[in-house]
Amino acid sequence: MKTFAQKLEKYAELAVKVGANVQKGQEVLIKAPIEAGELVRIVTEKAYQAGAKRVYYNWTDDHLDQLRLNYTSEEVIAEYPVWKANKLEDLVKRGAACIDIKTTGIGIMDTIDPKKAALDQETMWRALNTYYDYRMSDRVSWTILIYPTVEWAKKLFPGKIRELALADLWDVIFKMTRIDCEDPIQAWEDHKATLAEKITLLNKKKYKKLHYKAPGTDLEIAFDSAYHWDGGAAINSAGTTFVPNIPTEEVYTLPLKTGVNGTVMATRPLVYGGKLIEKLSVAFENGRITRVNAKEGEELINHLLATDEGAHYLGEVALVPNDSPISKSGLVFYTTLFDENASCHLAIGKAYPTCLDGGTQMSADELKAHGANDSLIHVDFMIGSDQLDIDGENANGEWEPVFRNGIWAF
Repeated sequence: MKTFAQKLEKYAELAVKVGANVQKGQEVLIKAPIEAGELVRIVTEKAYQAGAKRVYYNWTDDHLDQLRLNYTSEEVIAEYPVWKANKLEDLVKRGAACIDIKTTGIGIMDTIDPKKAALDQETMWRALNTYYDYRMSDRVSWTILIYPTVEWAKKLFPGKIRELALADLWDVIFKMTRIDCEDPIQAWEDHKATLAEKITLLNKKKYKKLHYKAPGTDLEIAFDSAYHWDGGAAINSAGTTFVPNIPTEEVYTLPLKTGVNGTVMATRPLVYGGKLIEKLSVAFENGRITRVNAKEGEELINHLLATDEGAHYLGEVALVPNDSPISKSGLVFYTTLFDENASCHLAIGKAYPTCLDGGTQMSADELKAHGANDSLIHVDFMIGSDQLDIDGENANGEWEPVFRNGIWAF
């Protein structure tokens, strides 16, 4: 049986070799919370062993952000550090691989004004628009993985003492990312192949529309003729394969911007800017969001939608079976990286141009002509459950089952 240190080393190796797939002579940018120093050091060593030219760091701290938002004015929050934006933009333009290590700041931002929290996120998206465009267009390799904290572990395992709760959360993370397999790298190769089979099948079927039905959900989504499904592994502009999300259980595409109609009910909470949005319901007409309701966080979601016009439309449609390993854990993780891989989900905001045939070579006007939404933001919310049915309209105009009771119908 592997020790914790051995599992952590395998986790770091997975981030470098499978996630970002660091190449010889490549620069690497690691974004991480200060709590993750131990993991960052191991990832750094693995990156240099893979031949990295130099590793750079972008440290974060939720508690410091809480202090900044609590004490500074909206005018200051609206000013993103120019030097920081320039540094990140310069690195991706040079082809740096990006490794994001995340935690969840759930509860830390509870005292922050929702308007300030939304403004902070909008300011970041606006300042780093080029940086995120390089990532979302797969011009560079990028990957996201999770680092647990005691506060987060206690949220998931409230009846346990701090040390045991944290140990249990690590065990879940190692299992969900296949680190507990005898050969995690090979396990990921097998998993990527399984996702590729679903993608190939969906791309052959080429559904014109999907129709979602579940309690609180009756939604129809149309697609442009040039769309295709993607997921699992991606390929950057240099031809290097990488895996953006660790873990990943989804296949995804982009909807026709004006082709979304009906109502959808979120089935899992969303944490945005460290604040909770729960029991979210969204109505669409000709693609545009016409109404949102939420039991908690409604003010925040309305501020999010006010970011720009594109924030009123969808940019992603993702299919995840309800029997995925993350869903079967029975946990709500309060972090999108895990919760979106437990559940079918949609994303408000910017679309992935990689999901259009030739999309990464299209101009902004060409992408718009194919119904690809553009926005500063990209925010996922989860809609899957064991009560979700999805039907697809095929080329002959006939409807056939895609999901039944939350799992694949084929």
